[in-house]
Amino acid sequence: MGQIPERLTVAEQLRSQEAQDFGELVYRQLKNAPWVLASLGFHGVVFLVFMMLPKPEHTVVEAPRVEMANADTVELKEEEPPPTPEETKPLEESERVTEDPVIKDAKVSDHNETDDDMPTEESLGDPRFNSDSPFEGPGTNGTIGIGGGAGGKFGGRKGGHRNLKAGGGGKKTQTAVDLALEWLKNHQAPDGRWDTDGFDAQCKLNKCGGPGESVYDPGISGLALLCFLGAGETHQSGNYKETVKEGLKYLRNIQDTEGCFGPRTSQHFQYNHMCASLAMTEAFGMTQSVIFKDAAQRGVNFIHQSQNPYLAWRYGVRDGDNDSSVTGWAVMALKSAVLADLEVDKASTFEGALAWINKMTEPEFGKVGYQQRGGPPARTTAMQQKFPASESESLTAVGVLARIFCHASSDPAEIKKDEMITKGCDLMLKKLPKWDADAGTIDFYYWYYGSLAMFQMGGDYWKKWNTAMETAIVNHQRVEPDRDERGSWDPEDPWAPEGGRIYATTLNCLCMEVFYRYGRVVGMK
Repeated sequence: MGQIPERLTVAEQLRSQEAQDFGELVYRQLKNAPWVLASLGFHGVVFLVFMMLPKPEHTVVEAPRVEMANADTVELKEEEPPPTPEETKPLEESERVTEDPVIKDAKVSDHNETDDDMPTEESLGDPRFNSDSPFEGPGTNGTIGIGGGAGGKFGGRKGGHRNLKAGGGGKKTQTAVDLALEWLKNHQAPDGRWDTDGFDAQCKLNKCGGPGESVYDPGISGLALLCFLGAGETHQSGNYKETVKEGLKYLRNIQDTEGCFGPRTSQHFQYNHMCASLAMTEAFGMTQSVIFKDAAQRGVNFIHQSQNPYLAWRYGVRDGDNDSSVTGWAVMALKSAVLADLEVDKASTFEGALAWINKMTEPEFGKVGYQQRGGPPARTTAMQQKFPASESESLTAVGVLARIFCHASSDPAEIKKDEMITKGCDLMLKKLPKWDADAGTIDFYYWYYGSLAMFQMGGDYWKKWNTAMETAIVNHQRVEPDRDERGSWDPEDPWAPEGGRIYATTLNCLCMEVFYRYGRVVGMK
């Protein structure tokens, strides 16, 4: 170190010496420990940079919150469950343009049906019940009975439009069916039934008119469902899935512990049960849906329980009374049950029914009576003059169809040997469908059974009947575009006071569907 100048005082010299010693000390420490300098320098720079930054404002924290919200939205969307049927309801409009609702049945449910879960789509099960192939002669013998459309037991129906043309139907016939289904859909009550005397509560433009009696709601609802099922509409597929589903739920909810559909408060409760059973067995047969199997089977069991030993049915349960009308409906329901592979005692039920029909058939002309051999069809006192029984062969038609369905053989050649079938059809040719209120020839019940029987016979029988049927039925359907009656038929026949407008519409619609609901057994093309 250099010499301290002499002009400094002693104290100054001491302070100068201490400063030089301290500076020397610091120098030596820094020289020996360069990392200390680096550390101090780095922290100093960081501190200066931090101090130069502007203070953050409160709005800055919103940015990360927005990013989190977006992330949450994506995650929820990915995990969101499939929409409920109500949420997808608008898509049903697009379904209306499908040409064949049976195609939609390829969508298979991945869960079992329960009483509380009535899916709108599921597998239709065994293809034997649902083939869309056209009728092809003897190979379709098993298709006779309700539901026997196309080449399968409960085949295609709407897919059976090919059979519509082959059977002599056309665009006018199908349009009549389409309009009728729309009317029935629009007049279904909120609880799923068709309210025989209060259906006009669903009218939007005007009041349709033509009420029936409320005690027949179960049976009339069964007939309405048959119209949809006959057109290929089920609770699983088609344009009217919800309509069919709600109707079937209504029937299932009014079935008692013994299997009877509807209350037994009316003398004619068996009519209700037979028609409802017919609809339920057909619904099960078409879909093989487990949620309807028990209801269908129990309905069939009640028919068995009600049959009189070795004979047929009427108003009670094995009360020894029989008539051809209730028996006809019972045969239809049992034949549907056979096609649906439900348990049916075919030997006793069909043999008993046929025994009654034989008993009621007048052998010379083949006329079938109501409760007496060759007698007239039933009429209420109020309707006897307006619609004379002499103008109808309704029970002859029932007898012909019952003979075909109950025959011990499924061989067409054997069935044709029953001359009572031919004689009965000859009688019906003399009383073809004719809409003439003044002459009292209108009889929807007759036309329904006559259409089924004559279609089975085919040939000239069917050609003549079909021509008259189209004129009488199609040409008298209400088609005014600005009226609630559009698609329906006015109730003008012997049973209009009981069944009303819904009864008239359902039976006439079913007549128009015979082309693609049934395979011919004994008939000629």
